[in-house]
Amino acid sequence: MTLQELYSQIGGDYEQALRVMRVEKLIDKHIRKLVTNGVVDGLVDAAERMAPAELFDAAHAMKGICANLGLTALAEMASEIAEEYRGGNQRKLTDEQAKEKIAQIEALYKKTAESIGKYAQG
Repeated sequence: MTLQELYSQIGGDYEQALRVMRVEKLIDKHIRKLVTNGVVDGLVDAAERMAPAELFDAAHAMKGICANLGLTALAEMASEIAEEYRGGNQRKLTDEQAKEKIAQIEALYKKTAESIGKYAQG
């Protein structure tokens, strides 16, 4: 599977990633690292404890990483959580709704990570 085929499979925007990273080798390097960087684990952990500052930090980090990699669906979902917990913002979701959205992020991330794992195996 090529990197472009991976992006097609996971619904990513390869062209966006290429605009940010500029070199396919960097995209390859960072997409492989996504499965081990722990950002989703941090988000899920913060959600279990409903720690607002940690939820913001983890969601904001995930948004940036995923946006840079052209993983637009994950970036948009993480952005919604980041804005929900940004200091000074009025909350729009109940804790249960936020947890459900984070569970959706985790599910999409796991599906994406599985495809990246298959790609990495060659």
